[in-house]
Amino acid sequence: MCGLFASVGFAPDQRHIDVVRHRGPDGDGWRVFDSQSGPVALGHRRLAIIDLDERAAQPMASGDQRYWLVFNGEIYNFIELREELIRKGVKFRTTSDSEVLLEGYAFWGEAVLDHLRGMFGFVIYDAARQTLFAARDRFGIKPLYYHVSPHGVAFSSEIKQLVDLRGFSRKIDLARMHDYLSTGITDHCEGTMFSDAQQLRGGECVTIDLRTDWRGRALPIRRYYHLPRQSLPKMSEGEAASRFFELFEDAVRTHLRADVKTGTCLSGGLDSSSIAVMIDRLAGGSGDPLNTVTACFEDKSVDERAFAEAVVAVTRSEPHYVYPRAQGIIEIIEKMTWHQDEPFYNTTQYPQWCVFEETRRQSIKVMLDGQGADELLAGYHYDAFRLHAGAMLRRGNITGLARQFSERKQWHGMGYLQQFLAIPNRPHAPQWLRRKRGETAVIPGEAWLDSPLMAPFADEPDTTSALLARDGVGRITDIGNLCVADLLSKSLPRLLRYEDRNSMAHSVEARLPFLDHPLVEFAIGLWDQHKVVGGDTKRVLRSAMAGHLPAKVAQRRDKLGFATPQEKWFRGPLQQELERGVSQTLDIFPGLFNNGEVMHYVRAAMDGTGSADQRLWQIFNLGVWGKVFGMQV
Repeated sequence: MCGLFASVGFAPDQRHIDVVRHRGPDGDGWRVFDSQSGPVALGHRRLAIIDLDERAAQPMASGDQRYWLVFNGEIYNFIELREELIRKGVKFRTTSDSEVLLEGYAFWGEAVLDHLRGMFGFVIYDAARQTLFAARDRFGIKPLYYHVSPHGVAFSSEIKQLVDLRGFSRKIDLARMHDYLSTGITDHCEGTMFSDAQQLRGGECVTIDLRTDWRGRALPIRRYYHLPRQSLPKMSEGEAASRFFELFEDAVRTHLRADVKTGTCLSGGLDSSSIAVMIDRLAGGSGDPLNTVTACFEDKSVDERAFAEAVVAVTRSEPHYVYPRAQGIIEIIEKMTWHQDEPFYNTTQYPQWCVFEETRRQSIKVMLDGQGADELLAGYHYDAFRLHAGAMLRRGNITGLARQFSERKQWHGMGYLQQFLAIPNRPHAPQWLRRKRGETAVIPGEAWLDSPLMAPFADEPDTTSALLARDGVGRITDIGNLCVADLLSKSLPRLLRYEDRNSMAHSVEARLPFLDHPLVEFAIGLWDQHKVVGGDTKRVLRSAMAGHLPAKVAQRRDKLGFATPQEKWFRGPLQQELERGVSQTLDIFPGLFNNGEVMHYVRAAMDGTGSADQRLWQIFNLGVWGKVFGMQV
């Protein structure tokens, strides 16, 4: 895991890679080449994970010095690809995955992308043809931003590397700002909240021919990966669980490839616990104990320590526990916002920050985490249960519907009428009951975004509908479509940014085995089979791990996941800071909000007559971001 920078046309300046030294404290590299489009600069900060020798440093040249690589990420099947390339006559000088990627490109060209299992953002300069090739992994686990202008083009691992380029304005993109404020959704498209910074989306790549007149034109970005949408043949729960187990085991096994100390984030939930017990199973009782790190709270309503301890008890683990506190997030909020590059919409990223902070204290360089399982397997309760209930109702599956109602009442305390009324698009249902989660964060009747700057976006199609149309999902009517939407746009992209920035802020590599693409494609192919069954979500994972997980975890039906006692914090120790922060936001961004409505909401949230929800944090953190990066409307 590293940081990269590549530019053409701009005056070479090594500060653009040094600003992300946190991504790679183990080494740095900088090379400048001449081209018909001006200077080509390649920069790299190295976090040494595989092949720690200096020969594996970057920028890395191919054996014939034609191709030069800067790369952030890991290629998990590099051993197999290396052996294949050796059989084809390719010679290697290192044992690194970086050289496998570089020589694979030299051999296969852009088709190397079809051979890779991994997470990556990389740029390759072809000195002979004078082309720059950039690509991002299938699901966007690793970032790759770019800025293009008449002055040049630049690629980077973080937006902060671009902001001092000639012509970069630091103006906000109002459309993306509206998305963030009205829905909380970010990272869902090529645009960012910086009007002059864009990103390659997961599964995209681009080739720039430096011998042509490319300046001032849109980059010729193409999609090299399309998520398969075909439903697999019907199979029994046992068959699905067996295949899922095989793919999951292989994903964890390959994600453990490293020449440094590894561990896992352990929340005590189903996903992270499954990773922990799988690592223990693969170790077979040999080697060092597994290092786990867990965020805990004195507030028992969000504390998961007991579940994490149950996993520790059945594995060879060395546990580490951290206790995030309310005032702690205020103490680091500017630092954390600087690392995140863009605002984040609630406080749940803070426990994750604390986990990676403890990880670094324990000298652990690689951490496996459970990100992605909820998107693949319909793990978010509200959407999963109501959509599955609607699908069963349409199919006339009254037995399945009755089972879900009964088990949800037993396990989650949801009354029958409450469950029935939540079914979407039910005839005669009130509009507020049909509304999809995430489409709007504004309570009907409020006008906090009724402002001059936001008015042009008020009549546009809602963000969620636009994303579904872009991704070919249409309406979300079943579990399969829900998983595709969450994976591609609604949920996962912003969570991947949070994970990348929180881990890399502490020079830790976060690996996500649930996003190994063979496992993803199988899970999506299940469509609505074996995901929601009765009162269970992620049923295929539960079945696959039966007999491996401790009963306390296997039988969990609640859903937390890095939760914080947010409402208590907002009305308690953080109240004054939040109120001051909201006022700061209104001052920094005049005309962005209906100020009177915002202050009415804040007063109601604090005195208990309104909801102290994530909107408080959205507005607060927006002001912090504006101050940290010197943003302008």
